[in-house]
Amino acid sequence: MAEVEQGTRAPGGGGSGWGRAVVIGGGFAGLLAGRALADHFTEVLVLERDVVGRETGAHPSAPQAYHAHAMLAKGAEVLEKLFPGLRTELEQLGAPVFDYGERISFLLPTGYAVRTGTGVLVQSFTRDELERRIRGRVLDLEPVRVVGGAGVLGLGRGPGGRIDRVRYRTEEDGEQEVTADLVVDASGRSTSIDAWLLGAGLPASAKNTVRAKITYTTMVFDRAAEEQEYDLAYQMTFAPSVRRGGAMLAVEHGRWVCSLFGFEQQPPTDPEGFLAYARSLDNPRLAEQIARRSSHEEVHRYTNPGSTWRQHHRNPRWPEGLIAIGDALCVFNPVYGQGLTVAAVEADALATLLRRRRSDTTGLTGLSREYLRTAAAIIKVPWSLSTTSDLMWSPAGRSAAARFAHWYNRQVFALARHDPDVWTRFVKVANMTAPSSLLMHPSVLAKIARHNIRRQPDPAPAPTG
Repeated sequence: MAEVEQGTRAPGGGGSGWGRAVVIGGGFAGLLAGRALADHFTEVLVLERDVVGRETGAHPSAPQAYHAHAMLAKGAEVLEKLFPGLRTELEQLGAPVFDYGERISFLLPTGYAVRTGTGVLVQSFTRDELERRIRGRVLDLEPVRVVGGAGVLGLGRGPGGRIDRVRYRTEEDGEQEVTADLVVDASGRSTSIDAWLLGAGLPASAKNTVRAKITYTTMVFDRAAEEQEYDLAYQMTFAPSVRRGGAMLAVEHGRWVCSLFGFEQQPPTDPEGFLAYARSLDNPRLAEQIARRSSHEEVHRYTNPGSTWRQHHRNPRWPEGLIAIGDALCVFNPVYGQGLTVAAVEADALATLLRRRRSDTTGLTGLSREYLRTAAAIIKVPWSLSTTSDLMWSPAGRSAAARFAHWYNRQVFALARHDPDVWTRFVKVANMTAPSSLLMHPSVLAKIARHNIRRQPDPAPAPTG
């Protein structure tokens, strides 16, 4: 069996728990699932389609991994809980930690956000480095065993219809079957869960899909030696009028990662075209740094067709013994930077449920539905925040609620140009450290009312953010 060399392993605490958990997929979500499971299972078998090692970062089968990623404050908090010292480890590599309201040049559709301390600390790094650091830690957990180059063929059902087997194939050992007390689908946005369920005699779950075809082109290049005033420069897209945007983040090893994106248009991959596209944006910070580069890495492009939420929690015949996490459960439009954080919060929720069930001897019966309901509650708010905006790329026929939510967001953005309190509230909600109701506070409603009573045309953005 093609197994990744483990090296020295650290205790995972799973010896006195359940038997074997199988994780399908060894990317970011799969690694976090493995960390959560290692405290509760004697063995955690991770089946990864790519051949990976300790130094593997971005996977060839995950093209979106090469682009700019945001770890929201809530996600960073969870990662530090699961992997103590990870933030410091990344910071020592040059991944900056900064206040989301201070070291930014953030261009909203209404103008630049006010610069102010928000108390929300974030860290910027490449997905490649983050995944490499996490993979090394997970591989050191004693219960974890990774099989690389493993293609999952199907799931098997045992007594009572419970999923209790996984069939997979490797080039080295051919077709294999392994029993499992719990199976976690972490195989990402290209999951074959529909086929696996149908093959086990079960119906596929319904999907909630919002289409917003956004193409990303990303360049990683060297940062100038002199100090910059910002670690994040951003121009957000906003339906239906602002169709181009970009995000540039300071990352480890003295580099910038810059993703340019467009709705139903493709930012170029050649260096000259990439710079020209950046110059077409209203936030000049991105083009300034691209023009100053003395070297850059391979340029990557990826098109995301939209957001998809698999409604497993509503599937009346969803089986015991099977759950899903990360993009295998819900794919978010990457422009909002929610995917990594939601996966981390889901992994933490899984760990909490398992810990409680071990302490009260409830066992694994009923875990699948309890977890999926919990995950649905985690997904609900970020899904609503992102898809409300994406629906407006095609505003005709949209519900009054969707149109109002989009209008309300624009009112918040208008205030955020000069009101530190409103911007701080938005930053906390966007980073999942506060409920969305924080933006519906009476004080915010009053400010919106006053703004509209004396409303003046929004000034054109000036390059001072």
